[in-house]
Amino acid sequence: MDKGNILVIGDSGVGKSTLINAVLGEEIAESGFGDKGTTKELKVYESDVLDFRIIDTVGFEPSFFKRMGAINAVKKWSKNAIKEGKENSDINVIWFCVEGTSSKLFPEAIKSLSKATSIYPSVPIIVVITKSYSKPEREKNIQMVKEVFEKQKNTKNLKGIIPVVAMIYEIDEEQFVAQEGITELIDMTYELIPEGMQAARKDIEAFKLNRKRSFAQTAIATFTLSAVAIAAIPIPLSDAVLLSPLEIGEINSLAKIYGIKNDKNSKRFLNSVVEAGTVGVAAKAAINALKAIPAINLAASVINAAVAGAIVLGIGEVCVYTYEQIHLGNKSLDDVDWINKIIDSKLNKQIIEKINMIVTDDDFRNGNISNLKKLFTKLSSK
Repeated sequence: MDKGNILVIGDSGVGKSTLINAVLGEEIAESGFGDKGTTKELKVYESDVLDFRIIDTVGFEPSFFKRMGAINAVKKWSKNAIKEGKENSDINVIWFCVEGTSSKLFPEAIKSLSKATSIYPSVPIIVVITKSYSKPEREKNIQMVKEVFEKQKNTKNLKGIIPVVAMIYEIDEEQFVAQEGITELIDMTYELIPEGMQAARKDIEAFKLNRKRSFAQTAIATFTLSAVAIAAIPIPLSDAVLLSPLEIGEINSLAKIYGIKNDKNSKRFLNSVVEAGTVGVAAKAAINALKAIPAINLAASVINAAVAGAIVLGIGEVCVYTYEQIHLGNKSLDDVDWINKIIDSKLNKQIIEKINMIVTDDDFRNGNISNLKKLFTKLSSK
């Protein structure tokens, strides 16, 4: 198993670098005093002794721009880990450092954590209470962390809270606070790495799928608005062959987004969808649905545009559903019966739903193509 990656994150001055040195057993990470963070960029530390890497981050500072810079640095690292060949740089466990001497944990700090690690919502979090010199304060700090985390919706994967003293703390010439909590932190981290690796893979796949959905949504909106523009030309809708190239382009574009290969199975699927969307039951159902609605007294071009837009939008949504199932490995284009069932049932349903949404909208009843385009833009973004 490859080494796990541990992200160390928190406000500037909480002692991240000192903690890293204590875990590694040597003075590698730069630490110091002052009103500015020591770490200026993300740094990766490894040790022959430990089976995990440590990623030191830029601390969150009070300045809005510096805080956003720190957040964006982690997000950039995370997005880079998604690229092919960079899989071993994903984040498997998060050490969120909170300073024990302050006895405060502001919601803004957790919000910054959530923003910075948004790609990894399932990865285990260990809250490390640094500079935990006062034993009486430790229980209060632990309770404080629990209460603050419970109020945050996006940070439910808190797995542990460990108070630590990373470096011997001198009270006076005769009194010292010894190092504490480091071995417990290492042990818990080892326990969580396998879970964190699975969580990271799951989170990355979910992120990739969401990106594909976003790209698909943009493509569907583009093709739908093109269909509205084409159908608004005063040519009878029965000449549905005008839309066929557009539908074929939409289906192929969405297939490319989801990595569907261009083979005989995909071509069979394409032909089936186009046939259903142009001269099949779905198209006829859309036209009949409009005709059956009372008080529809619009120009033929507007009705044609509405039907064409509903068909292309419906085809796009059915393709996304189908391609996602194939992309996730749940279904295959070889499953002809499943494909035909989706086309016969889901496509009709999607188109009729879109028609119903359109005709109940005031912009549609106002009867101009400009308003219709705005309506389809809104429907495409849902």
